[in-house]
Amino acid sequence: MLIALFLLVPFVSTTAQNALNNKADNIVGTYSGKQGSDRFKAKIEKMADATYRCRVIWLEHDKDADGNKILDRKNPDKKLRSTPADRIVIFSGLKYDSKNHRWNGTKIYDPQRGIRANLVADFCDDGRLRLKGSLMGISESVYWKKID
Repeated sequence: MLIALFLLVPFVSTTAQNALNNKADNIVGTYSGKQGSDRFKAKIEKMADATYRCRVIWLEHDKDADGNKILDRKNPDKKLRSTPADRIVIFSGLKYDSKNHRWNGTKIYDPQRGIRANLVADFCDDGRLRLKGSLMGISESVYWKKID
């Protein structure tokens, strides 16, 4: 009896976790997140080519001490360094992997460090979106809450 219970628990957890991961467009929406002490909102939208793009739409602190808009100064693409921090594209070209019930196939941009890493996204048991960035064998995950 105890063995049957242990076998059932992983199945129930996986089923709950996969519920939001079963449909590609479930990722579309507005999310709140926090990186360090910085709170932000980001919007994931579906593009015409059936991929997904995410951009920042609000920052708690979007101005510097002088009242000027904070810019994306660490962007490796010099043409994007004048982009206001509340308009940064975090990722684009994200694809839904229907076999593995997750999203991948692009890179995520970390504006605080100015780096891009391979991205895998999926929903956790509690409904939060997990964004896992991997670069040179090192991975880090951030978790966003869907608010709309």
